[in-house]
Amino acid sequence: MNPFALDPLLRLLSETVIGSENSAKLLLTALLADGHVLIEGAPGIGKTTLAHTLASSIGGVFKRVQFTPDLLPADLLGYNLFRASRDSMEFVPGPVFANCLLADEINRTSPRVQSALLESMNEGQVTIDGVSHQLPKPFLVIATQNDTHTTGTFPLPEPQLDRFLLSMEMSLPDAATQIEIVMAHASRKSGEVKSAPLEIDAETILKLQKKAADLPISRPIAAYITTLCEELRKLAGSDQSVSIRASLALLKAARANAFLESAPAVYPDHVQAIFAPVMRHRILSEQDHDSMELIEHALAVTAIP
Repeated sequence: MNPFALDPLLRLLSETVIGSENSAKLLLTALLADGHVLIEGAPGIGKTTLAHTLASSIGGVFKRVQFTPDLLPADLLGYNLFRASRDSMEFVPGPVFANCLLADEINRTSPRVQSALLESMNEGQVTIDGVSHQLPKPFLVIATQNDTHTTGTFPLPEPQLDRFLLSMEMSLPDAATQIEIVMAHASRKSGEVKSAPLEIDAETILKLQKKAADLPISRPIAAYITTLCEELRKLAGSDQSVSIRASLALLKAARANAFLESAPAVYPDHVQAIFAPVMRHRILSEQDHDSMELIEHALAVTAIP
């Protein structure tokens, strides 16, 4: 089992949403690392299309939930329903029981509902009335959020943000790319839906995840990851900004990145390439570019092994 099995999927994602090559690679990195993704971006730039294409291509179940202020935890996780005909309770699974869950505008719902996702994302299960229900594997949450300064939003708490392996920003493409998008749609027949020409089964994905997780890492690379995180904590002025979970997330993402590059082990450039997506949502600041400045400074001042 090798990473080349994912090359057709990477090409499909990039072709489905023109100009999304980097976003597509980050999605596959999260999938390989068995992590979750937080996407920031305006409506209509392909977030849902990208997530739907990924889910359908891995032979999985795709569910989309529009997060609103009146959403309840049961609407997301499921609930127990009494069946009089059977004189017993029956569990009705919610949309979280999917291989790929798109949590659209996650910061428009209450902290209570946001917190309901914690167990799902961290443990891969849902507990209702003291009974745990396992989620399908692979399980990937792709959450989108609006500008945190927008009216009617509830900022994600740090424990929730920490459960996302990485984050990325999808922005409006340049004019040349927009022309290509318009021409691509113009060339298709009206009402024609492009179907995924390939399907990688869930068992294959799980095997690839294991291969990525087993990729060797040397002590100098482990020290490099630790030093980068220590430097970022110092720059952010808070030990809580970059938790141990964040260090482990960087390790997992670097391994997945190296695996996608067909490298025999994790090297410094794999850590550097994924450092910003893993850390940008964990460093809370008034303006996002401040966080990026801290991340870039940490990379610049940390010695490369």
